[in-house]
Amino acid sequence: MKISMTGVSGNMGTEVFNQTMELPEVEFVRILLTPKKKNDKLAKKLKKQYGNRVQILRGCVDDIEACKTLVKGVDYVVHMAAVIPPASDANPEASYRCNYLGAIAMTDAVKAENPQPKYIHISTVALYGNRNEKHPFGRVGDPLLVSPFDCYAIHKLHGERYMLEAELDCWVVLRQSAMLHNKMLKANISDGLMFHTAMNAPLEWVSARDSGYLLKRIFERDNKGEVPEFWNKIYNIAAGKRGRETGYDTFNDGFEMIGGSTEKFFKPNWFAARNFHGVWYADSDELEELFNYQRDGAHEFWQEIADHHKIFAMGKIVPKKLLHVFLFKKLLNHPNSPYRWVKDKDVARVTATFGSQEIAENRSSDWKDYKLLAKGDFGDYDELRETKNAVLLDHGYDESKPQEEWNIDDMRSAAKFRGGEVVSDNMSGAYSKISWRCQNGHEFSSSPYTVLRGGHWCPECCKIGQWDFDRLSKRNPFYAQVWYDSHSENENKHYGVENGKDTMTEFAEDER
Repeated sequence: MKISMTGVSGNMGTEVFNQTMELPEVEFVRILLTPKKKNDKLAKKLKKQYGNRVQILRGCVDDIEACKTLVKGVDYVVHMAAVIPPASDANPEASYRCNYLGAIAMTDAVKAENPQPKYIHISTVALYGNRNEKHPFGRVGDPLLVSPFDCYAIHKLHGERYMLEAELDCWVVLRQSAMLHNKMLKANISDGLMFHTAMNAPLEWVSARDSGYLLKRIFERDNKGEVPEFWNKIYNIAAGKRGRETGYDTFNDGFEMIGGSTEKFFKPNWFAARNFHGVWYADSDELEELFNYQRDGAHEFWQEIADHHKIFAMGKIVPKKLLHVFLFKKLLNHPNSPYRWVKDKDVARVTATFGSQEIAENRSSDWKDYKLLAKGDFGDYDELRETKNAVLLDHGYDESKPQEEWNIDDMRSAAKFRGGEVVSDNMSGAYSKISWRCQNGHEFSSSPYTVLRGGHWCPECCKIGQWDFDRLSKRNPFYAQVWYDSHSENENKHYGVENGKDTMTEFAEDER
């Protein structure tokens, strides 16, 4: 096997690369490293360790010529490179170039090859947007309601869509969930990003190690011709029930290492009330059935970190009040902290995150005033995390039909549920594009698979730099069923970014 990869310097990429190199049938892995000085040391290390089995290119993922060189003559391409939060929050331009333009360049490079390599595109749970206790479970085909001002998610959304519509020969999209890795605690104590996590946000974790093992198993099984049904589909990567937590108990697990807890270190009004991203995957068993890769549970992984990094135990002898003040409270004034947005009266961010400045300022600082999924305030927590109890969203068509039997009437039903209609009179399969019209009269061409199984809809209504879901949800039941879990039907806000600045404008009811 000859394999190309991007993103091998990241947490997932490191695991994917190292575990793939364990396969004796791998002739070489060709990787693309950005020409940053920090990657010089990594390049030398990998060359020393693997010799000619690793081929190293230096270049940027949005450079089409670099991508063409990367994918030339290989059997598989894995595109993992991403600029993620908080880096994407601080540098939206870098996010745009990597997460969007990079996806375009990689897709075009693969398409230009003859024969085309099999293409594995790593996407993200962030596409699903905010969830809470009302609809904690999601699945492939759910609406993609990326949270306002999440440039990482909107760039990944459009990058994924471009790939889906490119009509490649053999591809797969893997939407990565919240990821556990050994640098978790360190990575989350230097930025206000940690306070974006809503306490009832459903998070289905998966370890970077298991993610690497999944890719290893894909190469292993596909090389033997054992999983032909795997390709040309979208899947969600996650750990199943043992990975299902909320924002609240995720912090509890992490702080247990240093003798603390969510309530000892934090006040509830420090955290976002909405506008996060996270979901429990009702379909995370699909990849597990094919590749049997889920080994790490969330709680157990945190314990493993504690066992291997004894320095965290030192936190147990430090007074919790000191940790509260000097490690966490100081981050409240970080520019990326919701608490700072409230303090600065950043109207756009505050409204997106809390509903209004008034709501934000009047949130209680007492944990007793908050109902929490993790404490059983919405029913037995252990039972709620079972997929058999999942309340799933409606997708607007007969999902009992296999996609091979989809017809134009199924498309009309799905389009109507999205507030639009089908323009085409017929269709010739799930992957052949047809014409659609959205509620705002925009006509666009897209495959039935991209719409029904991908969850994508009108690209004009969800352009990069704008979030108009208040308006869209008023005539789009597909969006409304989950958007109104955390937004009032009376909200009339349009969020956007203009000239690098966040904006929020109001629209009248008759403008919808």
